[in-house]
Amino acid sequence: MKILVINGPNLNLLGTREPEIYGSATLSSIEKEILEYTESFKGVEVEFFQSNHEGEIVDKIQSAKGLYDGIIINPAAYTHTSVAIADAIKAVNLPAVEIHLSNINSREDFRKKSITAPSCIGQISGFGKNGYLAGLFCLIKHLEN
Repeated sequence: MKILVINGPNLNLLGTREPEIYGSATLSSIEKEILEYTESFKGVEVEFFQSNHEGEIVDKIQSAKGLYDGIIINPAAYTHTSVAIADAIKAVNLPAVEIHLSNINSREDFRKKSITAPSCIGQISGFGKNGYLAGLFCLIKHLEN
């Protein structure tokens, strides 16, 4: 089973970007924790991708069909603006779980609306870096059924 983890704009700045909201963990440390957690699931492989560019994220999602069994995605700011990413998730017909480090429903009004979540099988928000682990667990269980 192969899972693609996609991170959107500014997530490459984790650890230094607004740590009071996003925590002190870096993206590379989160990826390391995901890899360690993945070891507890037999036959599960994970690949990571981060981009600050919407088109690159769309291209990566489109290239996932036939290569991956599912997607974990933190679209970051594109959550609230990107019909293109939402459409790409639908187009590849792979189960996807949307992740957010912060609780988007307790933040500014514009962050409460996710354009991308309806294209996903679920959304996890507000649990910091542990949201990735929860999303991975839920996606694996979904794929096993």
